[in-house]
Amino acid sequence: MKFIVKKSEINGSIEIPGSKSHTIRSLFFASLAKGNSKIIKPLNSDDTKSALMTCKAFGTKIETTQEEFYVTGNSEKFSIPDNIIDVGNSGTTLRIALGTASLINGYTIFTGDSQIRNRPLNPLIEALNNLGANAFSAKQNGKAPVVIKGKAMGGFTKLDAVSSQFLTSILINAPLYEKDTTIELTRLNEKPYIDITLWWLNKLGIKYENDNYKTFRIKGDQSYKNFNQIIPADFSSATFFFVLACISQGRIELKNLDMTDPQGDKEVLKILEEMGAKVEYKTDSIIIEGKKLKGMEIDMNSIPDALPAMAVLGCFAEGETKLLNVPQARFKETDRIKVMYEELSKMGAKIRELEDGLIIKNSKLSPTVVNGHHDHRVVMSLAIAGLNLIDETIVETAEAASITFPNFPELISMCKGNIKIL
Repeated sequence: MKFIVKKSEINGSIEIPGSKSHTIRSLFFASLAKGNSKIIKPLNSDDTKSALMTCKAFGTKIETTQEEFYVTGNSEKFSIPDNIIDVGNSGTTLRIALGTASLINGYTIFTGDSQIRNRPLNPLIEALNNLGANAFSAKQNGKAPVVIKGKAMGGFTKLDAVSSQFLTSILINAPLYEKDTTIELTRLNEKPYIDITLWWLNKLGIKYENDNYKTFRIKGDQSYKNFNQIIPADFSSATFFFVLACISQGRIELKNLDMTDPQGDKEVLKILEEMGAKVEYKTDSIIIEGKKLKGMEIDMNSIPDALPAMAVLGCFAEGETKLLNVPQARFKETDRIKVMYEELSKMGAKIRELEDGLIIKNSKLSPTVVNGHHDHRVVMSLAIAGLNLIDETIVETAEAASITFPNFPELISMCKGNIKIL
């Protein structure tokens, strides 16, 4: 599938769909709980389908509608999956599910698509083994396919959380280990994603200690209670529309975003304000208007998912924009640093690739054919770039947007964006 986009006068009001991070976590928490839980306004996307399928593979009963998921928790009766679990493109699902599989006295095998099979798992595999599981990479390369056997009992482990998902996996599942668990971190990237996990642990009454994000201690032999929870809107998805409004000097109202939610990508709004955008925070919406932007240096470590969109923004800002301290962006669905350098260069961007980020100068981009590399965030970022160029820009592998944001083209159209699907 391809997106065909061209310059548009951007203006509109939209509702951002539910958070991927909250939706996938909620499914695992509900599966681990005792009793019936209701998840309200979840994200319905390909990654959500992967999480649903994975939880069902462990024996969880889940009924779904467009607006709600009904989950019957069964942590005490988890079954060994009948088949290999294919998580598709969902790294969050794979990492959390590895921890869940460590609770089961039997073998579970995980795989995924080609991107998943190229993403690192070794720090999590080592940590789970230290806690009593028996996990290994089938190809001995620290990546999926991966085989894991429980039961992990808890104990002590060090963890290199180059991906926050490694720590999230243990934090979610360790309360159900028989013994207390201590995690000593040698590195932690993407701290706000841990705050989302801790938000859930606090909500569900789990006992743990957090020593300044250096060491976590989780009490063992706990249980999760059931819950009813509305899923907050996704700031990572909203980022594309924040940037679109800014670079088009248009105006977009985004509804149902909650600035009190721990999602890290809300930080993008403060950055855009500092660069010159006008942001108005209302009771039930956020309005962003594009003004002349000035480049700046940005520490992206806490907001790695915003890197593709912010790379596009840098092309339209005066002077120079530096996106730094985000080496983990190389280990997402693609090497996003390399891919954004390559694709924006095709469009004429003045861009330089660093080991841990990008330097972008104000550039006169030209429409052309670009490749989204089957990466949802790369696809959508290139599309918003093309929406500001006079002639047609063609974005290949556009079907990847459905991984987290299936109604992206619909919302672009609602903002008067000229987008066609081929």
